[in-house]
Amino acid sequence: MADVKRIATRASYGEALVELGAEHDDFVVFDADLAAATQTAKFKAAYPDRFFNAGIAESNLMGMAAGVATTGRVAFASTFAMFAAGRAFEQVRNSIGYPHLNVKIGATHAGISVGEDGATHQCNEDIALMRTIPGMTVVVPADDVEAKACVRAAYELDGPVYMRFGRLAAPVINDPETYEFKLGRGILMREGSDVTIVACGLMVSAALEAAEALAERGIDAEVINIHTIKPIDADIILKSAEKTGRVVTVEEHSVIGGLGDAAADVLVQNHPVPMKKIGVEDVFGYSGPALDLLHEFGLDAEGIIKKVAAFMA
Repeated sequence: MADVKRIATRASYGEALVELGAEHDDFVVFDADLAAATQTAKFKAAYPDRFFNAGIAESNLMGMAAGVATTGRVAFASTFAMFAAGRAFEQVRNSIGYPHLNVKIGATHAGISVGEDGATHQCNEDIALMRTIPGMTVVVPADDVEAKACVRAAYELDGPVYMRFGRLAAPVINDPETYEFKLGRGILMREGSDVTIVACGLMVSAALEAAEALAERGIDAEVINIHTIKPIDADIILKSAEKTGRVVTVEEHSVIGGLGDAAADVLVQNHPVPMKKIGVEDVFGYSGPALDLLHEFGLDAEGIIKKVAAFMA
């Protein structure tokens, strides 16, 4: 996929905010002194009167966003995933989730692909944390097209939303002319008959690449993009599992509490089938080039091919 256009979803987030700002004046954007990295600086430049920097105080950031949301406005709160889901968890839970406020959390720099920033910043637990908050919608877009669409959908939804964006440039796999985004609705990316690969975020493109290689080995893999982890599209997972009889989940997140567990909950209660979770095992990451780390952790096409082939055997 060397010739495929690549755009970091954090950049898509910043651009989507600017586009949305031109259409609506009822929302404000908050950041925690990371506007250049989260790409909210683009919104700040376009609409300085609707941008607020909370400083390096992420808990205050969430409290400020919650306060604005009580006035009837929509608030976007942005910082790194480690700080949004980790450091500010109590404020997200009690000040945003509990009163079910219209705060949209733009969490960037998630997962192993943060690279050189190392284990302290490679948040592989955020999906698990956000899934536990009642009423919280959790979205992990796969590419530029999907990321922009999810920002618009989050704005239109009444209630809190956690959006997970990446630092690493991701292959653009969706056609902006034909793509249709619906919260809570998975997308069939490739039909297959032998095994279902359910992926989210950066792993969707990797799963598609792996599926093509697996086909050469005689393994026909179906690939599903589950961009909305909560509420999860149970129907598309069950329909595919009934057809293939095997399910593999792939995520740039811990295998504990993320997409894999969400899919497992669906399957075990409705249609149990052999299943394997591919993700970050019960370990911390470490500093290194993003692509090298993804390979090291088996979160590239090569790693997926090996694990799916072994699972099928």
